[in-house]
Amino acid sequence: MENRELLEQHLQEIQVWEKDQKDLWFWEKLGRIPFKLLDKMTPAFLQNKIALLVDELGNYIQSGGKYLINEQAMIQKIRDHSSTQHIITISDIGQIPIEDMISLSDKLQNERVKFATVQGASTGFGGIFTLAIDIPMILGTALKTLQEIAIIHGYDPNDKMERIFIVKCLQFTSADIVGKEAILQELSAMNSSKKASDNMISQLQGWQEVFYTYRDQLGWKKLFQMIPIAGMVFGAYANKGMIQDVAETGMMLYRKRRIYEKLTELDG
Repeated sequence: MENRELLEQHLQEIQVWEKDQKDLWFWEKLGRIPFKLLDKMTPAFLQNKIALLVDELGNYIQSGGKYLINEQAMIQKIRDHSSTQHIITISDIGQIPIEDMISLSDKLQNERVKFATVQGASTGFGGIFTLAIDIPMILGTALKTLQEIAIIHGYDPNDKMERIFIVKCLQFTSADIVGKEAILQELSAMNSSKKASDNMISQLQGWQEVFYTYRDQLGWKKLFQMIPIAGMVFGAYANKGMIQDVAETGMMLYRKRRIYEKLTELDG
């Protein structure tokens, strides 16, 4: 049985992580500049591919689109791993111990980072031509990873509000200091009232900005991936770092939500 002391200890670890996230390294700021040059250098077919991805992200928010995962396999994986036997639905997963959620999340992160590293290396082999394949693939991997993390913490990505939360997590990974602070406040208020939820939906009417911010975060890493053969190294590095950041953000922010809910249950 989880006690308040253990839950608050995990909460303190998340708060330390949040504080660290509010510092943006100089090279990360610098890394956003090259995409302004990249827009001028890339052929029309690649720019058209990027434009299509904006529509795909919008479809994901509205309906899940092609990025919505099948939750049954994930539920079975959690059932096999957890000490809690009676797991039938996603909501049941919310009752498993935080330690199980941490273990499952760490394992998932390692698997997804390895996959993204190989993916980045393979699509980096052909330079700019395979970069057109890599960008939608890494977006799909990021969304799938965040959905799986949501399920691990007992939240259903079939719910539109969860998909908004997931896109906000994606946005958080590439936001500046002010942006990260604003997103943390938005996510903290997400479940407090219907008005807060409606505000988040309203803010995401301009969700194109979320994608472009996400794309710019890859910066000079993807610029160098345009070089054939050598792009393998840069592609592997860029994709590994991106999925590491996305998974870590999802793990921390979903864990925070679940801890607060468990503390509320203890108080009740």
